[in-house]
Amino acid sequence: MSEQLVFHFQSTLSLVLYMSLLPLLAAMVVGLLVGILQAVTQVQDQSLPMTFKLLTVIVLLLFGGSLLAVPLEREATELFNSFPALTR
Repeated sequence: MSEQLVFHFQSTLSLVLYMSLLPLLAAMVVGLLVGILQAVTQVQDQSLPMTFKLLTVIVLLLFGGSLLAVPLEREATELFNSFPALTR
C-alpha cells in the first residue's frame, strides 16, 4: 500500500512541475525582455515587468490551459479510482 501512495505522490509532484514549467519559462523570458528594454530606455518603473509577466501568464493559461488540463484530469481520475485501495 505504501508503494502505491509514494507512486501517486511522486506522479502528482512531477505533474505539478510539468504544468508550472511553461508559465514560469514564459514569465522569465518576458521579464528578461522587459528588463533589457527598461535598461535601454532608462525607465525605472517597478510595476512594468510584473504587469507584462502577469499578462503573459494569463494569456498563456487562457490559450494553453486546455492542454494542461488533460494530464491533470488523467491523474485525478487515476487517483480517485485507486482511492479505495489506498485507504484500506
